[in-house]
Amino acid sequence: MLAKLLRSGLIEGNFVPPEDIRDLRDLTRYRKKLIGNRTAEQNRIHKILQDANIKLTTVLSDIFGQSGRRILEAIIDGEKLEESNLKELVHWRTKASLPEIADAINGRIRRHHRDMLQYHWNHMIYIEEAIEKLEEQIDQYLTPYQRETELLDTIPGVNKAGAATFIAEMGIDMSVFKSAKHLASWAGVCPGNNESAGKKKTGKTTKGNKALKTMAVECVLATSRQNNRISAHRIRILKQQGKKKGQMASAHLIITIAYNILKTGEPYKELGTNYMEHQQKGKELKMIEYLKRKGYKISSTDEQTA
Repeated sequence: MLAKLLRSGLIEGNFVPPEDIRDLRDLTRYRKKLIGNRTAEQNRIHKILQDANIKLTTVLSDIFGQSGRRILEAIIDGEKLEESNLKELVHWRTKASLPEIADAINGRIRRHHRDMLQYHWNHMIYIEEAIEKLEEQIDQYLTPYQRETELLDTIPGVNKAGAATFIAEMGIDMSVFKSAKHLASWAGVCPGNNESAGKKKTGKTTKGNKALKTMAVECVLATSRQNNRISAHRIRILKQQGKKKGQMASAHLIITIAYNILKTGEPYKELGTNYMEHQQKGKELKMIEYLKRKGYKISSTDEQTA
């Protein structure tokens, strides 16, 4: 049956990127896995510290920053930390005072805790070194696509890692997709259409490219504290349909923007937070002009109330 459909031209070819893009895809996906593994090891270190009654997270916003790493290494080595010793370990810009940090690390740590911290710490350092090597290799693969990387980097919320994932997952030749809607559907950011007998059962998003969908949502979340078209779009959908649908709708918008940028070769142009309002007003003005040409008389609501 499949052979007959193929002979009849009823089966479309699947998107298969070039070899270098496929290699880049393997690297970016593996980097994502390693970042998840590093986060898992950091969470295990958090658990060990809480079990030893070391409340380091209450005084440091990131215990894996410059000051936190020094303190953790000293705890693992079994050093006795006092205020005089902490002065050499804690960065001068740390908001917490030395007495507060000394009280936070005054717990009930045992030899077992130090051993477990050492295991997790060594594995985390090994993963971080592997991530650095991966990023260097990814940069080498991105050298021929420097122009496309710079164009995608102009999109709000998209950094170099996001641009690399976009190129690795959907390539740079947008002619393989019929339109931006087809690309969004292929990525899995389009709402589902489960409707029967005039009743819509669910609008769950379709299955698609998981890596591309995840990165698009991460880019949307990166714009949460920004003031641009994408953040305004997410907030507008969020108020109407909830947080999850707002994130997915804005991910659809980012993928659409990336498609148009790669297709036209032009950088992103910020349209402002009031873009949708201006577009709606433009549609209303066009409708009023159309009705006037048909012979209708249009009066404003202020005149009707008067």
